[in-house]
Amino acid sequence: MFEKILIANRGEIALRIQRACRAMGIKTVAVYSEADSEAKYVKLADESVCIGPAPVALSYLNIPAIISAAEVTDAEAVHPGYGFLAENADFAERVEKSGFVFIGPRPETIRLMGDKVSAKNAMKSAGVPCVPGSDGALPEDIDSIKKIVREIGYPVIIKASGGGGGRGMRVVHTEAALSNAVIMTRNEAQAAFGNPVVYAEKYLENPRHIEFQLFMDEHGNVVHLGERDCSMQRRHQKILEEAPAPGISESVRNKIGEQCKKACREIGYRGAGTFEFLYEKGEFYFIEMNTRIQVEHPLTEFITGFDLIQAQISVAAGGMLPFKQEDIEFEGHAIECRITAEDPYKLTPSAGRITQYHAPGGPGVRVDSHVYHNYMVPPFYDSMIGKIITYGDTRAQAVARMRIALSEMVVQGIKTNIPLHLDLLTDATFLNGQFSIHYLEHKLALHNQQATD
Repeated sequence: MFEKILIANRGEIALRIQRACRAMGIKTVAVYSEADSEAKYVKLADESVCIGPAPVALSYLNIPAIISAAEVTDAEAVHPGYGFLAENADFAERVEKSGFVFIGPRPETIRLMGDKVSAKNAMKSAGVPCVPGSDGALPEDIDSIKKIVREIGYPVIIKASGGGGGRGMRVVHTEAALSNAVIMTRNEAQAAFGNPVVYAEKYLENPRHIEFQLFMDEHGNVVHLGERDCSMQRRHQKILEEAPAPGISESVRNKIGEQCKKACREIGYRGAGTFEFLYEKGEFYFIEMNTRIQVEHPLTEFITGFDLIQAQISVAAGGMLPFKQEDIEFEGHAIECRITAEDPYKLTPSAGRITQYHAPGGPGVRVDSHVYHNYMVPPFYDSMIGKIITYGDTRAQAVARMRIALSEMVVQGIKTNIPLHLDLLTDATFLNGQFSIHYLEHKLALHNQQATD
């Protein structure tokens, strides 16, 4: 087992990884930007190293600075968390070539699954169902593109092969709009990801977003840890998640889980990974794989009883998975609300000082957050300031506990999206579990329209 791990991230995930390390008797190194010098995880780490000024390009995306911090502190491994460099194959490669262990998949696996075209081809080869679409990248010739899209059938969505985070995608309903959409998506893809390759998929009208948690060690052991429903989102960013997904039977769960396990074996996976699907009319369609731990991993921890961060560390150290498929039982229901420093309905950022802070508690309530009273929320990073996760024997109990937790939580001095979450938890469509990935967008649009009337 490692003696010291460098955490190449910030915010609540940095604190979450740090706590897992402390429970395992592992020392931690926190890296931080000048804007995060007063962060809780920086103060609690065994060692901390400032890696640059506030802008991410000069700090949290500064690979040489992070490698240097690992070298001067004699860290043995690097945990990337999620976001920033977590799915950057070049970073993983630099970490390993510098003599450290990257707590995640091998660089070649990250590269394979980070390209949406090669990932989809790998999934087809493994028998995982995929959204109908172009067979690889779209050609340059617009007439050829039109022919391909006609065969798929409108509407389609044009996606950047190297995309992520909701960027690099456009829905096209008519042939007249196709050429411009392809050009704009290519330009955006080149600017954002350095890769202009795009492809086309059938656009599903009202799907749900359901993902499966997988884990594989270097000894060939692989398990699935069930699914999470992440359909409540806006601008392709998740707001509220739950596990298990409402309406998914045990037989369907096991069928898709086994297909994902087969795919992990075929690509030689290592560590934690998430297979993301669109689900519509009883059918699953693979869209992408996230080769890292997810923001919403606490849901799976609640319903399975396993610590996924500790499992990541153990597998990276060469250990075997601490559980087998037959050990995994899915019990109860969990809901996660992402608390962001934003206007609850306009969703505009609200950085600033937190003048009062009180975290909720009670049975079945977990709060993962790095903020505290008098904490300054910087304007440079993602707006998420924490997560509330509630657990119950039933979905109804988890919802009730979440309502109580949200009503108890106090964050003053900045705006947060807590009012939006409270609204959702009394929303009839959410309560009956019949919402799609478009529901929240429509709800927000209607609310803002009524506010201006």
